[in-house]
Amino acid sequence: MNNYHRNRACGCVRCRAHELMGAAVLITLGVLFLLENYYVVPFDRSFPVLLLVIGAVMMVSRTGSTEGHIQPGWTAPAVPPATQPQTVPGALQPPPPPSQQWREDQNANEPKVNP
Repeated sequence: MNNYHRNRACGCVRCRAHELMGAAVLITLGVLFLLENYYVVPFDRSFPVLLLVIGAVMMVSRTGSTEGHIQPGWTAPAVPPATQPQTVPGALQPPPPPSQQWREDQNANEPKVNP
């Protein structure tokens, strides 16, 4: 796809990966500060992990699949409005569906039991 433009409403891999950048950076920073507070690894030695995470997300967002991509500003094709049936003056209208007739027919078919 030559004209790729990010779209927030799109669900392709490239668009979703770009939206995950902020979350990935915040989670990585949180883990690195947690490791520093527990005296596992000082932050000045662990910050390259942050650069690796940023690079990984950027790589996925630039090389990810665009299958199913929706360009921004794309709208669904217009559906023509449903037409109402034309009525001719003086023509016979079909009778309304019988609502009570079905129940009466059902009751007539049931055998009557005398107590």
